[in-house]
Amino acid sequence: MIDRRAFARGAALLGLLVGARSNAQGSPRLPRIARISLAPAADLAGPDPADRAARAFVHGLRELGWVDGRTATLDQRSADGQPERLPALLREVVALQPDVIVTAGQVMTRYARLATETLPIVAIGPDLLAMGLASSLARPGGNVTGLTFQIGAALSAKRLELLKRAVPAARRVAVLRPSPAKGQTLLPADVAAAARQLGLTLWPAFVDSATGLDAALAAIVRERPDALWCTDSPVNINERHRIAAFASRERLPSIAGQRQVAEAGALMTYGTNLADAERRAATYVDKILKGARPGELPIEQPTRFELVINLKTAAALGLKLPQDLLLAADEVLA
Repeated sequence: MIDRRAFARGAALLGLLVGARSNAQGSPRLPRIARISLAPAADLAGPDPADRAARAFVHGLRELGWVDGRTATLDQRSADGQPERLPALLREVVALQPDVIVTAGQVMTRYARLATETLPIVAIGPDLLAMGLASSLARPGGNVTGLTFQIGAALSAKRLELLKRAVPAARRVAVLRPSPAKGQTLLPADVAAAARQLGLTLWPAFVDSATGLDAALAAIVRERPDALWCTDSPVNINERHRIAAFASRERLPSIAGQRQVAEAGALMTYGTNLADAERRAATYVDKILKGARPGELPIEQPTRFELVINLKTAAALGLKLPQDLLLAADEVLA
């Protein structure tokens, strides 16, 4: 017969040992999602429209059951508008061994890939094929997948067409863009061809950092263009208020890709619906956390685009926009 008192003492001792081991090990580790942003931290924390994308990503995760602090750990970090901080920031993130890293744009994705060749990366926006980070859209093959905003010259041609419809008299358009990589042309040939069909001459003004923006804008003033096209570079997006103030001062109708640029004062924007892309990125994270390999998840191309027109800016520039253009807009900012 078992001595009940001995059994009780043994059970109590076992309970203490199990409890001690449980406390030593701590709670089960939650999946860690690292989302890296180039936007200034104030944009992400405050009421600025740039916060919409971050909110859309978080909401997308919640809809799929990934709630920060409950079912996952969401580590959101910002380079605060300074691309030069990205290498160190990505090294810090990789050292924490997150289950998935979410990046936006070509520069950030490149640094993330340099920091790790094994941790899954979900990229939003860049052309992964052109960067050499994917074998194909259907089967990327490496540790990077996601959504690309690149659809050839069609998107650029559409922006130029919209700008021409808004400013029929325009002939010379300044293009505020990053310096081309070694071996690249100043402007892609297909984009230059689309401009010629519209009777436009494109003049590139290169800017690679916030400190170099004043020099680029001064060069534009010297060239005296009829309009301004801002590419979706990190500098242009982060410095959108400065650029919009410049365009207003110089009376330059401007177009860009992301809607927050129109909200900052540009005449119009036409591009991918960024909030929708962030929600789609959450589905990639969900699949990876459930065991999918990034190299086997097809890269998505954009399906939703939006035209945003700032009517207040048009009035300040003395532009009377065509009614059909206004009717085509997804949103008119009055």
